[in-house]
Amino acid sequence: MSCSEVPPESPRPADAYGPELVLPVDCVLGETCEIQNYVDRDPGPGVRDYSCATRTYQNHNGVDIRVPDLAAQRAGVAVLAAAPGRVARLRDGVADVSVRTTGVSAVEGMECGNGVVIDHGDGWESQYCHLAQGSLMVAQNAEIRAGQPIARIGLSGQTEYPHLHFTLRKDGQVVDPFAPAGGEACEAEGALWAPEVAEAMAYKAGAVLNTGFSSGAVSMESIEDAILPPASAHAPALVAYVRAIGLEAGDVQHLKVTGPDGETLAETTIDPLDAPKAQYMLYAGRRTPPEGWAAGRYGAEYWVERSGKRVLEQRFETDL
Repeated sequence: MSCSEVPPESPRPADAYGPELVLPVDCVLGETCEIQNYVDRDPGPGVRDYSCATRTYQNHNGVDIRVPDLAAQRAGVAVLAAAPGRVARLRDGVADVSVRTTGVSAVEGMECGNGVVIDHGDGWESQYCHLAQGSLMVAQNAEIRAGQPIARIGLSGQTEYPHLHFTLRKDGQVVDPFAPAGGEACEAEGALWAPEVAEAMAYKAGAVLNTGFSSGAVSMESIEDAILPPASAHAPALVAYVRAIGLEAGDVQHLKVTGPDGETLAETTIDPLDAPKAQYMLYAGRRTPPEGWAAGRYGAEYWVERSGKRVLEQRFETDL
């Protein structure tokens, strides 16, 4: 039986208390993974996540948990069963290739990629998509315990970056695990996550996915592929970079680079964003002086202002 995603449907209120869910990825939120997208709760042409913000997209029917880059994916990140149950459906054999390379049409009918569906009983099931080819650790009809590894995060199906797409359904219809009771309140209501998981998954006003220093040009692709040349004292330049996710229209981003004595070496501020951005790369740098960079610790500070307030900030350093 196919493990393809079913056609988009609006999430509905849960009509019974659902299974208690553990984090379905073996990672640490805020450190080795981040939530990229939530369930789209807007029944019309707009988008709205459970907090009434826009960290989702049209008809998105699950929660996307993303790892920082392809290096992390290649190292192996386990996908875990969110609750006990039985393997109802699975698929393997779909290549781990970004649709930026193949095009969306290449995965038509296989948008989920390699996937597993677990039946939790009483009409509840969970689906796990974009798994790594050849990584499935479970078999059809196998009994599964909560937290059991079932596969690894991959790049299969309709995706441009490595992540787990996790969908929860009741009687075939999508349920938002953050707010299964539905309603219009802009907060988690009756979340199905285990208490310690719910705390770790507290909603963020965006997140920083990658930071670092490079000695040359930086691009979204080089950050994703983890192939940036490292910073050094006599390289052509010193460039600090940041990739942030979940930004809102109107956000103003800043990035400042400082030297060992605190002087500002480079600074970038961009105009307010014209629309929400699923991800955004920012960099600031300076050519290396003829004598090279002085030995010491170089720092960078990134922050985002939203409606005049800092809602996201991160500092990072490197030694030269």
